[in-house]
Amino acid sequence: MPYQVAVCGPRDATADEQDAARRVGELLAEQGATILCGGGTGVMAAAAAGGRARGGLVIGIRPNDSREGSSPDLSATIVTNMGEARNAVIIWSADAVIVVGGSWGTLSELALAKRRGGVPVVQLAGWQILDRDGVPVDGIETAATPEEAVRRALPRA
Repeated sequence: MPYQVAVCGPRDATADEQDAARRVGELLAEQGATILCGGGTGVMAAAAAGGRARGGLVIGIRPNDSREGSSPDLSATIVTNMGEARNAVIIWSADAVIVVGGSWGTLSELALAKRRGGVPVVQLAGWQILDRDGVPVDGIETAATPEEAVRRALPRA
């Protein structure tokens, strides 16, 4: 079964976040990973476009009751009608999580992945989670580039 990697990030992403997400999608597809995302705009659409450009399988897990607003680069769309609760479906379906950028919805996905445990969680630009003493929380790897993020997310050969 293919390794499934969730790519999470804001729908109102910056150009840099979209460029990084597209590259992450390309790299994951080149490695044969299935890309899971929210299936919408911003980071989600950029990761989907990158994955499809390299012939990858991209699954969008939508929060609403229809496919309306879905990225055209998805291979398949799962309609949940669960609102933001669909974030749990994305995270629990993933073998690894890459978070690109930051928004409140993205923070919820990062928190769910951290709480879940047992899977690599990689942050590429965006949130830095600190404990009460100002020390970065363990279990979230930080990557400086899309290449590093994908390398950290995928299992070692």
